[in-house]
Amino acid sequence: MRSLLALCCCLLAVTAWSQEKIITTDKGRIEGYTSADNSIRIFKGIPFAAPPVGELRWKAPQPAAAWEGTRECREFGPSPVQGAPRPFMFWSEEFLIPESPIDEDCLYLNVWTGAPAASARQPVLVYIYGGGFRSGGSGCPIYDGEAMAQKGVVFVSINYRVGVFGFLAHPELTAESPHHSSGNYALLDMVAALEWVQRNIAAFGGDPNNVTIAGQSAGAFAVSNLTATPLAKGLFHRAIAQSGGSFVSSPLRSSTSLEDAEQQGLAFAREKLNCQSLAELRAKPAEAILNAPGGPAGPILDGYVLPAGNAEIYRQGQQNDVPVLVGWNKDDRLLPRGRPATEFREMANQRFGDRADEFLALYPAASDAIAEQSQFDLSRDETFAIQAYTWAKIQEQYGDSKIYLYNFNRPLPAHSAESAFGAFHSGEIVYAYDNLHTLDRPWEAVDHEIADAMSAYWVNFARTGNPNGKGLPKWKAFRARKPSALIIDREIRTQKLPDARRMLFWEQYFGE
Repeated sequence: MRSLLALCCCLLAVTAWSQEKIITTDKGRIEGYTSADNSIRIFKGIPFAAPPVGELRWKAPQPAAAWEGTRECREFGPSPVQGAPRPFMFWSEEFLIPESPIDEDCLYLNVWTGAPAASARQPVLVYIYGGGFRSGGSGCPIYDGEAMAQKGVVFVSINYRVGVFGFLAHPELTAESPHHSSGNYALLDMVAALEWVQRNIAAFGGDPNNVTIAGQSAGAFAVSNLTATPLAKGLFHRAIAQSGGSFVSSPLRSSTSLEDAEQQGLAFAREKLNCQSLAELRAKPAEAILNAPGGPAGPILDGYVLPAGNAEIYRQGQQNDVPVLVGWNKDDRLLPRGRPATEFREMANQRFGDRADEFLALYPAASDAIAEQSQFDLSRDETFAIQAYTWAKIQEQYGDSKIYLYNFNRPLPAHSAESAFGAFHSGEIVYAYDNLHTLDRPWEAVDHEIADAMSAYWVNFARTGNPNGKGLPKWKAFRARKPSALIIDREIRTQKLPDARRMLFWEQYFGE
């Protein structure tokens, strides 16, 4: 009888904890809310750093102030300063942040937890949004964390500064920095958020010793930088990069030195904003800075956050050596349209010289229609595919942890021919996090099957560092001698790496 009573008391305590809407963090108590079925507790707009405004604009994130009483955390915090969100190309409103609030005071994160007890120690997944490092925010509907929390993961989404507010380098900023660097404030925001997770996630039933970082597009480029920076050592234990990475120069990302970035920042301040000093820059309204053309956006080799390029750091064996899951989409292109075949062939001859024929055999241009498709493929391969492929090869050679490669090839169902973009850039997000309900599409049964499987791979990987699990097609770790990838489509299977000849071409091209 005593044992039965003890068990009942324990169950009641667990039930009470799992429905409790108040949690104590290192800065104070917060109150969230529960999902419609009361199974998931949700906390939005938790400050993980002080507002980066005034004298804190373009400084490393500082500790958030403590508060008294209980802070309501039921709404997303403001998104970082950026242009007004407007649908374009493939990206409908579900891929965009809410129109408001948008503010410099943006360093907030959100937590979804279904942990049955504070001692549950569930795996933690920290999601980093994309947006070309110029836009984005954690409030996008497709980043909702409830479905993943239902699967046993404590899901965290974070904000970080974007555009010129996240990446301005300037000689005066470098001079005032104790680390003699400037320009990577967005990455420092991510590190600060991961430090918050280490200090606080156990209170949400999460395991600070089992943290996975995940991101898409610019978020994936950032994930690759976080695997390289010494500042993030010990803050995470696995990494997922969807359509992004920074291991070779590309049309989207190239390495910029601190000195070059400082001169670009100096020219931007003087020529676009008529500011001769850092004090004048900090006195400018955020809107004036945002609207000035040509502001920098993207990580730089500042010698502190990034002491060298990612590939070099890996070759030195200095990376955060964790299991990695990385891949790209079949239609991962950023070009809205292509140039005529004659112009494409001219470009090939000018750029590739005596290798132009080899290039055109891989990216043919017999007609305008064929050339357009080749340019879409080129945009995908040169910007995304070669990054993932190079990452996989360099990790296998210089690291101990396994890396898993995927290709997402499922064309998203469309309401009309005008909205049919195939397996477009960002289209995989709602599958990976089981969020089909957040995107307005005529989903078929197979889409739900893919979402179930893909999110299961992601959860398994977050739990153990291995995506495989019961009922899922086998996903083999990458091996350079016989490269393969998990193909995610109507049928999910591991097969020989598609476009291997194209990857070899780029590997040789960038190695020259």
